[in-house]
Amino acid sequence: MAAPTMTSGSPLHAAALEADLHVVLVEPEIHGNTGSSGRTCLAAGAQLHLVEPLGFSLDDARVKRAGLDYWPRVRPVVWSEWRALEARLPELGESFFFSSDADRDYWDVSFPSRTVLVFGRESDGLPAPVRERYAHRMLRLPMADSQLRSLNLANTVAVVLYEVVRQRGVAGSDG
Repeated sequence: MAAPTMTSGSPLHAAALEADLHVVLVEPEIHGNTGSSGRTCLAAGAQLHLVEPLGFSLDDARVKRAGLDYWPRVRPVVWSEWRALEARLPELGESFFFSSDADRDYWDVSFPSRTVLVFGRESDGLPAPVRERYAHRMLRLPMADSQLRSLNLANTVAVVLYEVVRQRGVAGSDG
């Protein structure tokens, strides 16, 4: 079952947009990172958004394998292009963008009640115009090894997403 491309006005789209925690992957290239990020979003109570073009098909078995049997429940909102999502960002919440070359560490932020976490492609991150326009909203995960270009996308999503959850003091049904 392919993940739905949710269209404006559909009840599913409205419910997805009403979530208070969102993760955006802009033009992800690796199916496994998207599947893993989707599973993490489901566990943390976040809505996953994917901005096309994607480097794979959402019908790819490898996406489903990474998302395990939970993938059909992830129900990502798929946006046809960055501009379409960007126009709706204020409705979703306060946006934070992630780049390994940002100056501010993610743990220096008190995330608000409505938060949008935006991540770029595995190969080169967010497009330069996005990084420039949102330079004041850029955050990074610090790395001890200055020769590392970046961390794995799915790992970065998990670390940041669970920092938001930690700050909110949200416990799952299992405590």
